Amino acid sequence: MNFGALRQRMVAGGCALLLLGGLTSGAAAQAASSADHVGSDRLDPRITEIMRKPDYTNAQWGLLQQDPDSGRVVHSRFAEQFFIPGSVAKLFGTSGAWNTLGGDHRFRTPVYAVGERRGSTLNGSLGLVAQGDLTMGGRTRPDGTVDYTDLDHTYANDFPGATLTPENPLAGINKIAQQVRKSGITRVNGNVIVDDRLFRPEPVFIPVPTPLMINDNLIDLLTTPGARPGAPARLDWRPKVAPYRVTSTVKTVAAGKPTNIEVTTSDNGTRIRLSGTVAAGSEPALKVSPITDPAAFGRTALIEALGRAGVKVTAKPTGANPVGQLPRSYDGRPRVALYTSPPFVQYAKLIFKVSHNLGGNLAICLMAVAAGSKDCMDGFPVLADFLDHAGVDRTQVQLADGRGGNPADRTTPEAVVQLLTYWQHTREATAFRNALPILGVDGLLADNCTHCPARGKVFAKTGAAVGLDALNNRLAVGAITIAGYLDKGNGRFDAFFAGVNGASTPDTDVKGVLDIANDLAMISAYLQEAAARRED
Repeated sequence: MNFGALRQRMVAGGCALLLLGGLTSGAAAQAASSADHVGSDRLDPRITEIMRKPDYTNAQWGLLQQDPDSGRVVHSRFAEQFFIPGSVAKLFGTSGAWNTLGGDHRFRTPVYAVGERRGSTLNGSLGLVAQGDLTMGGRTRPDGTVDYTDLDHTYANDFPGATLTPENPLAGINKIAQQVRKSGITRVNGNVIVDDRLFRPEPVFIPVPTPLMINDNLIDLLTTPGARPGAPARLDWRPKVAPYRVTSTVKTVAAGKPTNIEVTTSDNGTRIRLSGTVAAGSEPALKVSPITDPAAFGRTALIEALGRAGVKVTAKPTGANPVGQLPRSYDGRPRVALYTSPPFVQYAKLIFKVSHNLGGNLAICLMAVAAGSKDCMDGFPVLADFLDHAGVDRTQVQLADGRGGNPADRTTPEAVVQLLTYWQHTREATAFRNALPILGVDGLLADNCTHCPARGKVFAKTGAAVGLDALNNRLAVGAITIAGYLDKGNGRFDAFFAGVNGASTPDTDVKGVLDIANDLAMISAYLQEAAARRED
């Protein structure tokens, strides 16, 4: 087992073992008589049977299930106790951004001509003013919705099976370039500059949002096995932008042998090398490598796109992004292109369905910008005001990021259910609920409970915090959580949070965590079944 690689992958919620979360008490039966057990209904015995498994011997469980209309509490375990939320924390930050911006908000990324124009020639620079658009058209379907896969490419280095959406990551940049050409400009005697002054990148947030993001600030690396063992593997990568270069020495090995691909990069990240093995007959293996300078990358991408559109730029396409050459204001400058994003509700759906960490952190920065600040941390007072408005006791929430990956992040079951109750009483209740992963249907719950009665009837955000227990050569499951809605039928839903702190796996195989997640998926299904029976 590569402990170094595991340590880097599985830190404070960074491991995306976010498939599910759990419920009630680990030393399960003890909670049955606990004073902390509130609610008139007993848990399904199938749930308590799951919780008696050895993985949960030392675990602490929390649960709150409540009718958001009547306020009736169905189940409650330690509902006012702090739990590590994992990616369930995304419910808070993304809800705050949704409320602040509005579900219909669209990001409009303009390009201005800075300089003197003579006919089709601009003597000066083109300034692309980044607006914090999460996808810049790289996931947008023809119908305007945002595409995603159930296991997103952002998790490709953590889990096998991550896949790509078919859309061109450079789609937004290409459209901008085409608009510049349609404006009549065919030559730029000067530069192309990305104005990334919208907000300052916050290093506490991992991954770090930037004002311009193309392909989630990642290079996708797709390895396909050769025709026979011993043959070189085939490599494809995207987006292809200078000066990034990718080489591969990956070899095809016999079917059934391990696929083991390592990615190494140069200090500046622009030289990427793949090595290792891929099994014959296996599905293509996806890895990713970070874009180390998103503004410089975007500048080069736009210069190259302009060239494809028939616009000649005299400046060297690669190199640093000279943002200092831009004016303080674009008043009076002609706008020569504008890229408009899908509505924010589509981005919220992406963040929730795949547990998009970059988007979760971006939500905090966008709230700061809405408040007139370039400091992402100034998004937290905006979030605090929203939670007060939503009736959430924010003293029961601790957050230091938007994704649920900071060691300080905590929440109580009660605070989460208060937030879910708020949304259930808004005009956007259906949109919010459908933005969450759906059990057995899509997102990070797509593969759970695919043939059970609760399929399609649990709408919930999942989360995890998993690390290496080097002392015992196993995985420490700091938290697995789930929160959302249980469909009771007749258009009625219960809001719920369930989470476990302190579980563990028998060894360092990630499959052990997935097994726990599957257990907890079934627990959520049993809760839904019981809720539907009560409604009948």
